[in-house]
Amino acid sequence: MSVVIVGGNECMVRQYKELCKEYSCCAKVFTELKGGMKNKIGRPDLLVLFTSTMSHKMVRCALSETKGLDTIIARSHSSSMSALKNILVEHAG
Repeated sequence: MSVVIVGGNECMVRQYKELCKEYSCCAKVFTELKGGMKNKIGRPDLLVLFTSTMSHKMVRCALSETKGLDTIIARSHSSSMSALKNILVEHAG
């Protein structure tokens, strides 16, 4: 399962990826809006939005790239490891 995480804490990127790996998921993490983010999102199975640590522009960019796809969108106000773990338990089994 491919996972794209938008938002979150920059210092926790490695931990986010390791937790996704425990659930047999391949993860991409975007903590800030960079020039090529729109082209790098791809076609994920799960899109995780950490809404407290991202701009409205990042939300619009991520949602526009997954519009019309069979992507599951999970939003969390908290960008903690336990919040990500709960999302992965629910959607990645």
